[in-house]
Amino acid sequence: MKTFFNVEDLGNLNDALAEAKEIKNNRFGYQEIGKNKTLLMIFFNNSLRTRLSTQKAAMNLGMNVIVLDVNAGPWKLETERGVIMDGDKSEHLLEAIPVMGSYCDIIGIRSFAGLSDRDFDYAETIVNQFVKYSGRPVFAMETATVHPLQAFADLFTIEEYKQTARPKVVLSWAPHCKSLPQAVPNSFAQWMNAADVDFVITHPEGYELDPKFAGNAKIEYNQKKAFENADFIYAKNWSCPGVSNIADYGKIINKDPSWTVDTEHMSWTNNGYFMHCLPVRRGLIVTDDVIESDHSLVIPEAANREISAEVVIKRMLESL
Repeated sequence: MKTFFNVEDLGNLNDALAEAKEIKNNRFGYQEIGKNKTLLMIFFNNSLRTRLSTQKAAMNLGMNVIVLDVNAGPWKLETERGVIMDGDKSEHLLEAIPVMGSYCDIIGIRSFAGLSDRDFDYAETIVNQFVKYSGRPVFAMETATVHPLQAFADLFTIEEYKQTARPKVVLSWAPHCKSLPQAVPNSFAQWMNAADVDFVITHPEGYELDPKFAGNAKIEYNQKKAFENADFIYAKNWSCPGVSNIADYGKIINKDPSWTVDTEHMSWTNNGYFMHCLPVRRGLIVTDDVIESDHSLVIPEAANREISAEVVIKRMLESL
Protein backbone atom coordinates (compact mmCIF):
# COMPACT_ATOMS: atom_id res chain seq x y z
CA MET A 1 0.00 0.00 0.00
CA LYS A 2 1.69 3.19 -1.22
CA THR A 3 -0.95 5.74 -0.23
CA PHE A 4 -3.78 5.87 2.28
CA PHE A 5 -6.39 8.55 1.76
CA ASN A 6 -9.63 6.71 0.97
CA VAL A 7 -11.44 3.55 2.01
CA GLU A 8 -10.57 1.89 -1.31
CA ASP A 9 -6.88 2.07 -0.45
CA LEU A 10 -7.38 -0.67 2.18
CA GLY A 11 -8.83 -3.19 -0.25
CA ASN A 12 -11.31 -5.65 1.25
CA LEU A 13 -12.89 -3.86 4.22
CA ASN A 14 -13.82 -7.02 6.10
CA ASP A 15 -10.22 -8.21 5.89
CA ALA A 16 -9.02 -4.85 7.23
CA LEU A 17 -11.45 -5.01 10.16
CA ALA A 18 -10.35 -8.56 10.95
CA GLU A 19 -6.74 -7.40 10.88
CA ALA A 20 -7.60 -4.53 13.23
CA LYS A 21 -9.13 -7.00 15.68
CA GLU A 22 -6.03 -9.18 15.51
CA ILE A 23 -3.72 -6.18 15.95
CA LYS A 24 -5.68 -4.98 18.99
CA ASN A 25 -5.06 -8.34 20.65
CA ASN A 26 -1.39 -8.43 19.61
CA ARG A 27 -0.13 -4.85 19.30
CA PHE A 28 3.56 -5.73 19.61
CA GLY A 29 3.57 -8.85 17.47
CA TYR A 30 5.05 -7.28 14.34
CA GLN A 31 8.03 -5.31 15.62
CA GLU A 32 10.46 -7.01 13.27
CA ILE A 33 8.90 -5.46 10.17
CA GLY A 34 9.44 -1.96 11.56
CA LYS A 35 12.95 -2.50 12.87
CA ASN A 36 15.39 0.13 11.52
CA LYS A 37 12.56 1.82 9.62
CA THR A 38 11.58 5.45 10.19
CA LEU A 39 8.20 7.16 10.14
CA LEU A 40 8.20 10.91 9.52
CA MET A 41 5.07 12.61 10.85
CA ILE A 42 4.59 16.08 9.35
CA PHE A 43 2.14 18.48 10.99
CA PHE A 44 1.09 21.66 9.24
CA ASN A 45 -1.61 21.87 11.94
CA ASN A 46 -1.74 20.93 15.62
CA SER A 47 -2.88 17.57 16.92
CA LEU A 48 -3.49 15.52 20.05
CA ARG A 49 -5.10 12.14 19.24
CA THR A 50 -3.59 11.85 15.78
CA ARG A 51 -0.10 12.67 16.95
CA LEU A 52 -0.10 10.41 19.99
CA SER A 53 -1.96 7.46 18.47
CA THR A 54 0.06 7.40 15.25
CA GLN A 55 3.38 7.69 17.05
CA LYS A 56 2.31 4.93 19.46
CA ALA A 57 1.26 2.71 16.55
CA ALA A 58 4.62 3.15 14.83
CA MET A 59 6.47 2.39 18.07
CA ASN A 60 4.35 -0.76 18.51
CA LEU A 61 5.74 -1.85 15.14
CA GLY A 62 9.34 -1.22 16.20
CA MET A 63 9.81 1.94 14.13
CA ASN A 64 11.83 5.07 14.78
CA VAL A 65 9.63 8.18 14.69
CA ILE A 66 10.47 11.75 13.68
CA VAL A 67 7.87 14.47 14.32
CA LEU A 68 8.08 17.73 12.36
CA ASP A 69 5.88 20.71 13.20
CA VAL A 70 5.82 22.92 10.13
CA ASN A 71 5.07 26.64 10.57
CA ALA A 72 5.09 26.25 14.37
CA GLY A 73 8.17 28.44 14.85
CA PRO A 74 10.27 30.92 12.88
CA TRP A 75 10.89 28.36 10.10
CA LYS A 76 8.02 28.33 7.63
CA LEU A 77 7.48 26.63 4.27
CA GLU A 78 6.22 28.22 1.07
CA THR A 79 3.63 26.00 -0.65
CA GLU A 80 2.72 28.05 -3.75
CA ARG A 81 4.58 27.84 -7.05
CA GLY A 82 5.48 30.98 -8.99
CA VAL A 83 5.78 33.26 -5.97
CA ILE A 84 8.62 35.64 -5.14
CA MET A 85 9.82 34.43 -1.76
CA ASP A 86 10.55 37.78 -0.15
CA GLY A 87 8.41 37.21 2.94
CA ASP A 88 8.80 35.15 6.11
CA LYS A 89 8.99 31.75 4.35
CA SER A 90 12.60 30.83 3.70
CA GLU A 91 12.23 27.40 2.08
CA HIS A 92 9.95 26.01 -0.61
CA LEU A 93 7.98 22.82 -0.15
CA LEU A 94 9.24 21.46 -3.47
CA GLU A 95 12.83 21.37 -2.16
CA ALA A 96 11.83 20.37 1.36
CA ILE A 97 9.75 17.34 0.33
CA PRO A 98 12.49 15.25 -1.32
CA VAL A 99 14.84 16.19 1.52
CA MET A 100 12.30 14.92 4.05
CA GLY A 101 11.85 11.76 2.02
CA SER A 102 15.57 11.04 2.18
CA TYR A 103 15.40 10.75 5.98
CA CYS A 104 12.51 8.30 6.31
CA ASP A 105 10.72 5.25 4.93
CA ILE A 106 7.08 6.33 5.36
CA ILE A 107 5.46 9.76 5.63
CA GLY A 108 2.29 10.75 7.48
CA ILE A 109 0.96 14.23 6.79
CA ARG A 110 -1.57 16.51 8.46
CA SER A 111 -2.64 19.60 6.51
CA PHE A 112 -6.04 21.22 7.05
CA ALA A 113 -8.27 22.98 4.56
CA GLY A 114 -7.87 26.72 4.27
CA LEU A 115 -11.64 27.02 3.71
CA SER A 116 -11.24 30.01 1.39
CA ASP A 117 -10.54 28.34 -1.98
CA ARG A 118 -12.65 25.23 -2.55
CA ASP A 119 -10.81 24.19 -5.70
CA PHE A 120 -7.43 24.40 -3.95
CA ASP A 121 -8.65 22.43 -0.92
CA TYR A 122 -10.50 19.73 -2.83
CA ALA A 123 -7.56 19.22 -5.19
CA GLU A 124 -5.54 18.24 -2.09
CA THR A 125 -2.78 20.47 -3.44
CA ILE A 126 -0.32 20.13 -0.54
CA VAL A 127 -0.54 16.40 0.22
CA ASN A 128 -0.43 15.46 -3.45
CA GLN A 129 2.94 17.19 -3.71
CA PHE A 130 4.24 14.82 -1.03
CA VAL A 131 2.91 11.85 -2.98
CA LYS A 132 4.54 13.13 -6.15
CA TYR A 133 7.93 14.31 -4.90
CA SER A 134 8.79 12.41 -1.68
CA GLY A 135 9.44 8.98 -3.20
CA ARG A 136 7.90 7.43 -0.08
CA PRO A 137 4.54 5.87 0.86
CA VAL A 138 2.28 8.63 2.20
CA PHE A 139 -0.76 8.40 4.46
CA ALA A 140 -3.20 11.04 5.64
CA MET A 141 -3.29 12.18 9.25
CA GLU A 142 -6.14 14.50 8.14
CA THR A 143 -5.98 16.51 4.96
CA ALA A 144 -8.08 19.28 3.47
CA THR A 145 -10.89 16.85 2.61
CA VAL A 146 -10.35 13.49 4.36
CA HIS A 147 -9.43 11.92 7.70
CA PRO A 148 -9.30 8.18 6.95
CA LEU A 149 -7.51 7.10 10.15
CA GLN A 150 -10.43 8.54 12.11
CA ALA A 151 -13.05 6.93 9.88
CA PHE A 152 -11.31 3.54 10.09
CA ALA A 153 -11.28 3.79 13.90
CA ASP A 154 -14.93 4.86 13.86
CA LEU A 155 -15.98 1.86 11.79
CA PHE A 156 -13.93 -0.51 13.94
CA THR A 157 -15.62 0.93 17.05
CA ILE A 158 -19.06 0.39 15.50
CA GLU A 159 -18.08 -3.21 14.72
CA GLU A 160 -17.11 -3.72 18.35
CA TYR A 161 -20.31 -2.28 19.84
CA LYS A 162 -23.04 -3.09 17.34
CA GLN A 163 -25.95 -5.19 18.62
CA THR A 164 -27.42 -6.01 15.20
CA ALA A 165 -25.84 -7.32 12.02
CA ARG A 166 -26.70 -4.20 10.06
CA PRO A 167 -26.99 -1.22 12.43
CA LYS A 168 -28.48 2.14 11.58
CA VAL A 169 -25.78 4.81 11.67
CA VAL A 170 -26.61 8.52 11.55
CA LEU A 171 -24.14 11.30 10.80
CA SER A 172 -25.64 14.45 12.28
CA TRP A 173 -24.46 18.02 11.75
CA ALA A 174 -24.33 20.06 14.96
CA PRO A 175 -23.68 23.78 15.53
CA HIS A 176 -20.27 25.30 16.24
CA CYS A 177 -18.80 28.74 16.85
CA LYS A 178 -16.01 28.33 14.28
CA SER A 179 -15.81 27.27 10.65
CA LEU A 180 -14.58 23.69 10.55
CA PRO A 181 -13.40 21.58 7.58
CA GLN A 182 -15.43 18.76 6.06
CA ALA A 183 -12.62 16.18 6.34
CA VAL A 184 -14.11 14.13 9.19
CA PRO A 185 -17.69 13.96 7.86
CA ASN A 186 -16.40 13.35 4.33
CA SER A 187 -14.39 10.31 5.40
CA PHE A 188 -17.04 9.05 7.79
CA ALA A 189 -19.62 9.15 5.00
CA GLN A 190 -17.27 7.45 2.55
CA TRP A 191 -16.47 4.63 4.97
CA MET A 192 -20.07 4.10 6.10
CA ASN A 193 -21.15 3.85 2.47
CA ALA A 194 -18.59 1.09 2.01
CA ALA A 195 -19.66 -0.74 5.18
CA ASP A 196 -22.68 -2.96 5.81
CA VAL A 197 -24.76 -0.37 7.67
CA ASP A 198 -27.99 1.55 7.14
CA PHE A 199 -26.49 5.01 6.71
CA VAL A 200 -28.30 8.35 7.04
CA ILE A 201 -26.91 11.90 6.96
CA THR A 202 -28.89 14.70 8.58
CA HIS A 203 -28.10 18.41 8.41
CA PRO A 204 -29.74 21.76 7.66
CA GLU A 205 -30.21 22.68 4.03
CA GLY A 206 -27.04 24.09 2.51
CA TYR A 207 -24.69 21.72 4.32
CA GLU A 208 -24.75 18.95 1.69
CA LEU A 209 -21.45 17.07 1.52
CA ASP A 210 -19.69 16.64 -1.80
CA PRO A 211 -21.48 13.82 -3.68
CA LYS A 212 -18.26 11.83 -4.05
CA PHE A 213 -18.29 11.43 -0.26
CA ALA A 214 -22.03 11.45 0.50
CA GLY A 215 -22.45 8.69 -2.07
CA ASN A 216 -25.64 6.67 -1.68
CA ALA A 217 -26.40 7.81 1.85
CA LYS A 218 -29.97 8.80 2.62
CA ILE A 219 -30.15 12.56 3.23
CA GLU A 220 -32.74 13.58 5.82
CA TYR A 221 -33.22 17.25 6.71
CA ASN A 222 -35.50 16.41 9.64
CA GLN A 223 -33.11 15.51 12.47
CA LYS A 224 -35.74 13.80 14.62
CA LYS A 225 -36.84 11.60 11.76
CA ALA A 226 -33.22 10.72 11.01
CA PHE A 227 -32.57 9.72 14.64
CA GLU A 228 -35.54 7.36 14.85
CA ASN A 229 -34.37 3.81 15.69
CA ALA A 230 -30.73 4.72 15.17
CA ASP A 231 -28.10 2.48 16.75
CA PHE A 232 -25.24 4.99 16.46
CA ILE A 233 -25.30 8.79 16.38
CA TYR A 234 -22.16 10.42 15.04
CA ALA A 235 -22.36 14.16 15.75
CA LYS A 236 -20.01 16.54 13.96
CA ASN A 237 -19.95 20.12 12.82
CA TRP A 238 -18.74 21.10 9.39
CA SER A 239 -18.76 24.40 7.56
CA CYS A 240 -20.64 24.84 4.31
CA PRO A 241 -19.12 22.51 1.68
CA GLY A 242 -20.15 24.87 -1.11
CA VAL A 243 -21.94 22.17 -3.09
CA SER A 244 -25.11 24.12 -3.82
CA ASN A 245 -23.47 27.56 -3.62
CA ILE A 246 -19.69 27.72 -3.96
CA ALA A 247 -19.68 31.29 -2.63
CA ASP A 248 -20.69 29.90 0.78
CA TYR A 249 -17.76 27.47 0.95
CA GLY A 250 -16.19 27.40 4.40
CA LYS A 251 -18.82 29.66 5.92
CA ILE A 252 -21.16 29.20 8.88
CA ILE A 253 -24.64 29.52 7.41
CA ASN A 254 -26.60 28.06 10.32
CA LYS A 255 -26.22 28.20 14.13
CA ASP A 256 -29.52 26.57 15.09
CA PRO A 257 -29.05 25.26 18.68
CA SER A 258 -31.87 22.76 18.24
CA TRP A 259 -29.36 20.53 16.43
CA THR A 260 -27.25 20.11 19.60
CA VAL A 261 -27.45 16.45 20.69
CA ASP A 262 -29.05 16.16 24.12
CA THR A 263 -30.92 13.46 26.06
CA GLU A 264 -34.14 14.19 24.18
CA HIS A 265 -32.37 13.64 20.88
CA MET A 266 -30.92 10.35 22.11
CA SER A 267 -34.37 9.24 23.32
CA TRP A 268 -35.46 9.14 19.68
CA THR A 269 -32.87 6.41 18.97
CA ASN A 270 -32.83 2.67 19.54
CA ASN A 271 -30.95 3.10 22.81
CA GLY A 272 -28.22 4.36 20.53
CA TYR A 273 -24.56 5.06 21.17
CA PHE A 274 -23.13 8.57 20.87
CA MET A 275 -19.94 9.10 18.85
CA HIS A 276 -17.68 12.06 18.13
CA CYS A 277 -14.09 12.31 16.88
CA LEU A 278 -12.98 14.80 19.57
CA PRO A 279 -12.16 17.48 20.50
CA VAL A 280 -15.77 18.44 21.16
CA ARG A 281 -17.37 21.72 22.20
CA ARG A 282 -19.72 20.79 25.04
CA GLY A 283 -22.98 22.68 24.95
CA LEU A 284 -22.69 23.23 21.20
CA ILE A 285 -22.20 19.78 19.69
CA VAL A 286 -23.44 17.73 22.63
CA THR A 287 -24.60 18.19 26.21
CA ASP A 288 -22.66 17.01 29.25
CA ASP A 289 -25.12 14.28 30.17
CA VAL A 290 -24.94 12.66 26.74
CA ILE A 291 -21.17 12.67 26.35
CA GLU A 292 -20.72 11.44 29.93
CA SER A 293 -23.33 8.68 29.65
CA ASP A 294 -22.57 4.97 29.52
CA HIS A 295 -23.63 5.05 25.86
CA SER A 296 -20.93 7.53 24.89
CA LEU A 297 -18.16 5.92 22.83
CA VAL A 298 -15.87 8.93 22.47
CA ILE A 299 -13.07 7.41 24.59
CA PRO A 300 -13.08 3.87 23.07
CA GLU A 301 -13.30 5.55 19.69
CA ALA A 302 -10.23 7.67 20.40
CA ALA A 303 -8.35 4.65 21.78
CA ASN A 304 -9.02 2.78 18.54
CA ARG A 305 -7.09 5.44 16.63
CA GLU A 306 -3.95 3.56 17.70
CA ILE A 307 -5.33 0.41 16.09
CA SER A 308 -6.36 1.97 12.78
CA ALA A 309 -2.96 3.64 12.48
CA GLU A 310 -1.10 0.42 13.24
CA VAL A 311 -2.96 -1.51 10.55
CA VAL A 312 -2.22 1.17 7.96
CA ILE A 313 1.47 1.56 8.87
CA LYS A 314 1.94 -2.22 9.03
CA ARG A 315 0.56 -2.61 5.52
CA MET A 316 2.82 0.16 4.24
CA LEU A 317 5.84 -1.48 5.84
CA GLU A 318 4.91 -4.77 4.20
CA SER A 319 4.84 -3.04 0.80
CA LEU A 320 8.33 -1.54 1.06
